[in-house]
Amino acid sequence: MIAMDPTRPLIVQSDLSILVEANHPEFEAVRGTISRFADLIKSPEHLHTYRITPLSLWNASAAGMPIEEMSDFLQRNAKFGVPTGVLSSIRKYVKRYGILRMENVGNELYLVSDDTVVLKEISAYDSLKSYLEDTRGERAIAISPISRGVLKQELIKLGYPVEDLAAYRRGEYLPIQLRNEETMEAPFQLRDYQKHAVDAFNRVGEGGSGVLVLPCGAGKTVVGIAAMARCNCATLILTTNVTSVKQWKREILSKTGLAEDQVGEYNGTTKEVRPITIATYQILTHRGKKEDEFSHMRLFSQRDWGLIIYDEVHLLPAPVFRATAEIQATRRLGLTATLIREDGREEDVFSLVGPKKYDMAWKELESKGWIAKVACKEVRVPLSALDRDRYGASGARQQFRIAGENAAKLDVIDYLLRLHVDEQTLIIGQYISQLELIAAHTGAPMISGGVAHEIREDLYEQFKKGQLPLLIVSKVANFAVDLPDAVVAIQVSGSYGSRQEEAQRLGRILRPKSSGTNAAVFYSLISEDTKEQDFAIKRQLFLVEQGYQYSIKSWNQAAKWREGAKDEI
Repeated sequence: MIAMDPTRPLIVQSDLSILVEANHPEFEAVRGTISRFADLIKSPEHLHTYRITPLSLWNASAAGMPIEEMSDFLQRNAKFGVPTGVLSSIRKYVKRYGILRMENVGNELYLVSDDTVVLKEISAYDSLKSYLEDTRGERAIAISPISRGVLKQELIKLGYPVEDLAAYRRGEYLPIQLRNEETMEAPFQLRDYQKHAVDAFNRVGEGGSGVLVLPCGAGKTVVGIAAMARCNCATLILTTNVTSVKQWKREILSKTGLAEDQVGEYNGTTKEVRPITIATYQILTHRGKKEDEFSHMRLFSQRDWGLIIYDEVHLLPAPVFRATAEIQATRRLGLTATLIREDGREEDVFSLVGPKKYDMAWKELESKGWIAKVACKEVRVPLSALDRDRYGASGARQQFRIAGENAAKLDVIDYLLRLHVDEQTLIIGQYISQLELIAAHTGAPMISGGVAHEIREDLYEQFKKGQLPLLIVSKVANFAVDLPDAVVAIQVSGSYGSRQEEAQRLGRILRPKSSGTNAAVFYSLISEDTKEQDFAIKRQLFLVEQGYQYSIKSWNQAAKWREGAKDEI
């Protein structure tokens, strides 16, 4: 038995919550381990709160973390010991992953378990009877292949995550050869962690399906291409926007031996179905009227896909979830920087795309120089006199917007632009009217959803070449915009408490820099003592879990800023 010691960093509570002392000398090491099997819930300055959930344990188990490692870690680091109920709950939930398996026997698909009691319990649920066919002895039940996905969804709701070991279609054969350094103008080879991620996806036999979690800027696209090369099959890639479609195509053509006529784009203006097809989620979920069918969903069956890649899988739209439930015989790879979904549908990602197979800590990549070192700074800006009057007279939703568009933020923007006058800077916001005002004020161009794709690409290219030092972007730039030399991001407004948006916006400046310092700065301008400040705490939660610390300054109290004292920021 491990003795109690009040100098340790954790307090483990019987409700499966864990309090972590943020000022403890072992905090960084402890956080790195605990985040593998628990979720950060609150992160006040001195004491962070994590919670162990069934899903967090199942993802940890699927990623290869054993029960013993979790239990030993808690016992070694808990001040006052670990309640017996916590250890038994961890054991109970982890053991549930894999207690039910989907396997092929001949040409049939079975739900299999070595625990005959569990199978009898499953058979008794009325909600499951329509998916279950005949029993095959005491340890197997035949199921229809078309029920494979929806049955996994239903079982995880009942607390039984299914380990899906059933075979996949090989799909249409397509040899995909990665280019080596000798055959390319620019040297290319997989980094160690990228190899490990691809290996994790292919860990069991010829590989199953699952999610790989890597920070923005870590090369998720390259990992997806390497996974395609392992599978050697026709692949459907789903991503967030046309800019991302074109980036995927450029990367595929530059890093493989595939010819241009083998890689198709499928979006609002171009509809090419080729052995490698890259489509947007928007086109798949488009329909003329609310009652119409999603006509482009037929793309899922237009070729014999052997692999489907979901880029930014945490954004998967509900209609695509439904289609994914029906295509469980096709291998699926999810790529994301965070598995957080604001709608709470993480379980559906687990069931229908696959469990988390690999997770790389952001700070670990930063320490090795693969992503930029970012300083996160929150600047709290009092409301302007006019906005303060409007704020007091408005409802909650309008108050949030007034705080986001606070006119006093213009003074802070002016100061920060003077401070970083020679550095590539992005200003990112939620509200088009606010961004238009900032564009007029600064003279910089603005990119939003209403700007033609060709114009966006031209502006991005100018920014990359250093011809454009300042670019103002709406939420269309939250994802899949590769601007490696951006070293300053100024966030002026956001979508309520969206943790995933905060992570993605920080990701715009995470690409490694060509300059020697490999450093960047992420500013969040928050209206002081408003609802925006309350939501900012939630937005930052994921990044705090990854090891980022937000320094907080009040604009009114920082008189030295106006005098150009860089060390005050």
